[in-house]
Amino acid sequence: MEKVIIISILTFLLFNLSNSGWTEGLKQEPVKFKTFQYVDKDGIGIEAFRVLIPSDWKLEGGIHWILDNPAMPAITILKIANPKGSEELEVFPNQMFFWTNNQMLLSMFPIGSKYFGSEVHPPTDPIGFIQDILIPRARHNVSNIRLIEKERIPDLAKQLGAGKQQPGITVSADSGKMKIEYQQNGKWFEEVIFAVVESFTFPIQTMYGSVANTNWVGDYLFSFKAEKGKLDASTKTFQTIINSFQVNPQWFNKYSQLVEYLIQAQIKRINAIGQISRIISQMSNEISDINMQAYQNRQATYDRISENFSQTIRGVDSYYDPIEQRPIELPSGYNNAWTNSLGEYILSDNSSFNPNVESNLNWQRMELKK
Repeated sequence: MEKVIIISILTFLLFNLSNSGWTEGLKQEPVKFKTFQYVDKDGIGIEAFRVLIPSDWKLEGGIHWILDNPAMPAITILKIANPKGSEELEVFPNQMFFWTNNQMLLSMFPIGSKYFGSEVHPPTDPIGFIQDILIPRARHNVSNIRLIEKERIPDLAKQLGAGKQQPGITVSADSGKMKIEYQQNGKWFEEVIFAVVESFTFPIQTMYGSVANTNWVGDYLFSFKAEKGKLDASTKTFQTIINSFQVNPQWFNKYSQLVEYLIQAQIKRINAIGQISRIISQMSNEISDINMQAYQNRQATYDRISENFSQTIRGVDSYYDPIEQRPIELPSGYNNAWTNSLGEYILSDNSSFNPNVESNLNWQRMELKK
């Protein structure tokens, strides 16, 4: 179960983003974005991903190496938030579970215990996962939680490539979202939470006959939230962040090799970071054909989703970045866009605005792609 644990969990936010809350025709203040590069210092030691965020927003968290589960040796806990407001995009850590109809095994490993790094818990659908597992764990510090709406979105899992069949294994995947509101620090918030649930069931022959073991995972777990009444107005910003995420293929290559190593060796836990550093140092920098194909397949999926839904939502416009020589998607509704060598972007609908005035940076105008 190879996972791109950073990027994949964010791309399908393009689903169900509305374009409401933005006032057309009115002059808006220039909007500035910056490129944030996340270096996996505690693990592989190189850049893992980069993302475009508003210049006055903060990114907290990142990749956390746990190594108690060979199939998922690292998790991502991430928040991208506006420190002057309530807007926040949050990535929750993937959660792996185990279940079986082997009653003898369940007597030794009851619900809530760990079995080879996975929590013992019966499988559930994505709505049940969000409601019964994710919300109680992630929002235990809020009050008066109210369910606003819930929806299964099975096409989402399909477009992300989840649930692909494997020989000898019964695979299933489903996805959904839930909108809630709650009180926190005396204020009401709205939040939309997304999740995909994948399960892998395989037969095991024992002296008492055949039993079925299931490994299942809640992944692609993230949400976007804001103070009640302000969520829709953040649509373009959230969409720009999502569209800009890029995984470093070298990081993905080494992570994939590490997962394969841990699974093959059946390592339950590696406590010393020196051990993982030694393993990583021995890994090849050459990306294997299999790993590169997996990476390209994932990126192609993201591109298709982004393209299809951007055309529908029209919350972003595509510009050509003359410095990085690649297309970049930024919030729509602005007439002018500039970039500089620091990976920063400024948008304005004021035709007389020029960021080069009173600036020692060389801002270059970007052309809107037709």
